[in-house]
Amino acid sequence: MNNLLEIKNLYIEYKTTKINESKIVKAVNAISLSVKQGETYAIAGESGCGKSTLAKAVMKLVPSKSGEILYMGKNINDFDKQELKEYRKNVQMVFQNPYSSLNPKMKIKHILSEPLEINTDLSKEEILNKVEKIIEKVGLDKSSLELYPHEFSGGQRQRIAIARALILEPKLIIADEPVSALDASIQAQILNMLNDLKREFNLTMVFISHDLSVIKFLADRVGIMYLGELMEEGTTDEIFNCPSHPYTKVLLNSVPRFDKKTEEFLQGDIPVELPSGCKFSSRCKHSADTCDLKCPEFTQLSDTHRVRCAL
Repeated sequence: MNNLLEIKNLYIEYKTTKINESKIVKAVNAISLSVKQGETYAIAGESGCGKSTLAKAVMKLVPSKSGEILYMGKNINDFDKQELKEYRKNVQMVFQNPYSSLNPKMKIKHILSEPLEINTDLSKEEILNKVEKIIEKVGLDKSSLELYPHEFSGGQRQRIAIARALILEPKLIIADEPVSALDASIQAQILNMLNDLKREFNLTMVFISHDLSVIKFLADRVGIMYLGELMEEGTTDEIFNCPSHPYTKVLLNSVPRFDKKTEEFLQGDIPVELPSGCKFSSRCKHSADTCDLKCPEFTQLSDTHRVRCAL
């Protein structure tokens, strides 16, 4: 299976400014990963670990300091105007908040028609036909096309957002916490729908979430992020059944279970200044002196499982 998306040694920094003080925040720090065609690759971690920044970089919504983002083997930062237009057709994003990601002044029909009007030469009749088909694919009636976003529930709005992402028949979907703002029962409906649509449209998906139970249901492979770095990567079975990094184990332990006898939670706070060694060392109960001094390289545990830990 070929890689549709590759990220190589990516760095993204933000500059924050206060009175008489400026600071550089390393949001993504030397991330390297690949996403195979047809798979769902999930990125998990605490809020603020850099998941959404990574997603926005893939969408070219934020600039990267260095590194490469390769789509079908080509660096997206080298794309000319026409290549970038084609890239945006083939890579679409579903945002976290269904309440703010839809234009409140546009009817649903126009929200779904607009990408086709801009990116295709289809007639008005052909566009309307595609819009009616896609709205039914996401479980809504054609009559909803004449309504405005405020007339729908959160779950219905997210269905519309997914329909908008699919209307151009993209190859890759970036889903940034697409169910975190929804009730549990609605989450299940949206996740089942995403699974069905993935099979039907042969989609490749990067799914970003802090909810590991959601990731276990949906993902083929998982990358665990902490403070802008990838700590562990493996298949869903490897991550959930044989976790190796202490941070991964703590995250998994935070998932509610009725049979859980012992509980282990994160100790301390996220460090303000990044450690020179392992970024998790200040909160790890297994930390040794060497962990504070040098960031460990990845250890390959299997063909698909790797971990960045000195243990």
